[in-house]
Amino acid sequence: MSAVGIKILHAPTAHDPFVVLYKPHGMPSAPLVPGDSDSAFCRACLLFPELSGVRGRKEIEHGLLHRLDNDACGLLVIASTQQSYDALNESQRNGSFEKTYDVVCLPNKNNAVELGGFPPVPCSLTIASGEKTTAESAFRPFGAGRGQVRPVTSESGTAACRKGGNTIYRTEIEIVSVEETAATARCRITAGYRHQVRCHLAWVGLPVLGDRLYNSCCGKGRTLQFEGSALCFPHPLTGEKTVFTISGGA
Repeated sequence: MSAVGIKILHAPTAHDPFVVLYKPHGMPSAPLVPGDSDSAFCRACLLFPELSGVRGRKEIEHGLLHRLDNDACGLLVIASTQQSYDALNESQRNGSFEKTYDVVCLPNKNNAVELGGFPPVPCSLTIASGEKTTAESAFRPFGAGRGQVRPVTSESGTAACRKGGNTIYRTEIEIVSVEETAATARCRITAGYRHQVRCHLAWVGLPVLGDRLYNSCCGKGRTLQFEGSALCFPHPLTGEKTVFTISGGA
């Protein structure tokens, strides 16, 4: 099932009151302003009008549980009832809602220095299949119009620390494969901040291919190679572990 531009992997039912959809590159996850109809959420509402009856953190996002950056693609979850939304939102707050991203990176150990504004790199990562690391930090807005973010750690300067929040965000990173100049990484998070995964990858020297914000060597015209590939969360009614992947399996 699909509306223009999105693919529905799971339609809501009485027993499974949520939508799982695949959002393509270049499409907003949610409306930016009231009346904006060009988003993955609004297109899902054309198929399932009941989605607009759920009250979420932001009025115009209704039951949308999380977002993907406009230039990214991948899986999104939208609750179709208030009970479902409240349960899924709680699973995000308590760290039991896991999101997985598959990304193509262009390893560059000097990336953070070349971009500027980053604290010292937290680890030395060998670029080889199977290598793992975890990046963790608070975040602060950065750059013109606060359009980017930067990690904040105990080694950040005083001014950066004042601008950072108190919440620590973690990104688990695993290198899945390496081919010539590129590497494919799989990243997992439970709590998310704007641009978290992209920024953490840039920090540890694995900037995403096509990332105009966080890759110091990004060429023009490339598509951001960043895909939300899997979701794992407690079922909102039963609490059972529920998994969706880009192959469509549940």
